Amino acid sequence: MEKNTSHHVERRSRDGTHDGIELHPYFHENNWDLARLTESAQAAIAREHALSFREAVKYWPKALFFSIGISTTLVMEGYDTGLINSFFGLPQFRQFYGQELPDGTYQFSLAWQSAISSMASVGGIFGLLLAGQIVDRIGYRWTMFFGLAWLTAAIFLTFFAQNVRMLFVGNLLCGVPWGIFQSVASSYAIDTAPLVLRPLMTSYISLCWAMGQFISTGVLKGLLDREDQWAYRIPFAIQWFWPIPLAIITAFAPESPWYLVRKGQMAEARQALRRLGSKYTTEDQLDNNVAMIYVTNEHERMIEQGTSYLELFRGVNLRRTEVAVGAWICQVTCGNWFGGNVTYFMEQAGASAHTAFAFGLGMNAVSCIGTIASWFLTPRVGRRPMYLWGLVGMLATLLTVGFLGIPSPTSVKLSWACGGILILNMLLYFLTVGPVCFTIVPEVPAARLRNKTVAVARAAYNVCGIGASFLNPAILNPLAWNLKAKGGLVWSGFCILSVVWVYFRFPETKGRTPLELDTLFERKTRTRDFGTTHIDATEMADAAVADTAQVSTKVVEAQKMEVEA
Repeated sequence: MEKNTSHHVERRSRDGTHDGIELHPYFHENNWDLARLTESAQAAIAREHALSFREAVKYWPKALFFSIGISTTLVMEGYDTGLINSFFGLPQFRQFYGQELPDGTYQFSLAWQSAISSMASVGGIFGLLLAGQIVDRIGYRWTMFFGLAWLTAAIFLTFFAQNVRMLFVGNLLCGVPWGIFQSVASSYAIDTAPLVLRPLMTSYISLCWAMGQFISTGVLKGLLDREDQWAYRIPFAIQWFWPIPLAIITAFAPESPWYLVRKGQMAEARQALRRLGSKYTTEDQLDNNVAMIYVTNEHERMIEQGTSYLELFRGVNLRRTEVAVGAWICQVTCGNWFGGNVTYFMEQAGASAHTAFAFGLGMNAVSCIGTIASWFLTPRVGRRPMYLWGLVGMLATLLTVGFLGIPSPTSVKLSWACGGILILNMLLYFLTVGPVCFTIVPEVPAARLRNKTVAVARAAYNVCGIGASFLNPAILNPLAWNLKAKGGLVWSGFCILSVVWVYFRFPETKGRTPLELDTLFERKTRTRDFGTTHIDATEMADAAVADTAQVSTKVVEAQKMEVEA
């Protein structure tokens, strides 16, 4: 439960009278009045806009370090996702878990390949919704510890799996903590990052995912020459390396100051900000940030009825939820699931296992390069143009691959050309759509609903991902549709729908503080006007503090009524 205790102070209104206003005891104890609260919130907003990248790193280096540390948990998700998809191209894995065909080779049935591919997404849905609840109760740090402990135990089942059913259940259980990590990493990055660092700290999650896939492909390529079961058991065992160093980083990380303010722990929130800063961070800057967080939180309390999942679909929050969910769904429908299976695609096109994994390794390296390049583009270009034009570029690559797959039989040269274009497809994805999604999804919700919005949005992605996990194997598997490169035409249809939605519904959030985004959504600003609409910081802070006063006054009146009763 949030602490709603407040204390009475006097404020002189514009007409010269005094209004009875209630503030949290922390501000009374430190001789704050509403005028100072307003000025401090305004100063923090102005400082957020004025801070350069270099200054942000100078003043908030530990925020960068701890956000990166916690987000690194997503390397494990990328690693295992890449591992499972690449395993289907590993002969030793297919021989142990698959079924023998008349020609002496081994393959998975379409049902088992789809089921195993989708189980991490199913587990992730449970993890995301679970995180949305327990973070509000125990905070980000303890939720991370819980997820790391769960994953350490779940890896045992995949490592010792003796049949495809054990592998199925193990992948399901591993998906739960990955869902938890996804929710926590995005929200913690936004909660701790200065405005100018948010694109870097949120899109770093996309880099973690790409790095995980790069590592998994590299590990499998190095084990191709092994003929025994360790060719696929060693990659599973490597997952045990990550939890210990990540738990150590989490142990030293401060709790989110936004979470602490929501719990009424103002002094602890200020101390958390101090731990996220450096010796250059002044006491006034800490006070101003606490004021901004408090004012934003109270302003949102005035507008919203609570912090339940139901609140995501009420009033202005419905639009914010739509943007977050739509951004994630576009990640599935843009066709990256098709491009991400380049290893299996090349093998079915006739390439050797070594050649196919070399293609996969090259694709993962390009993905990492694309994400790093996005750090320089997104702050300059903005979220909306990057997302829209990235989808248009990916649509062009999908159509090209699809048309190249029409000639039958497909020549070796065409197969190699398709593989190269799929690598370009993934470069565009990790340059634009991938990292930008990780940035805008935690930016667009109300601060009080951020963790739950991220959880629901990512869960929607996982649901669509389950569908993609059944569709993509059917497209590529020689025991099913066996469309090969022509599958690009199937995915291009979904990509067109994504382009249309982004054009009409995807807003620009570049350079906007949480309080400014609150104002834009409350005013029902048109999608294409989000990036250009001017908001007066003084007027906005005054209105927010007025809302704070109303919230606090209602709380005290309710308390008085309870006492009288």
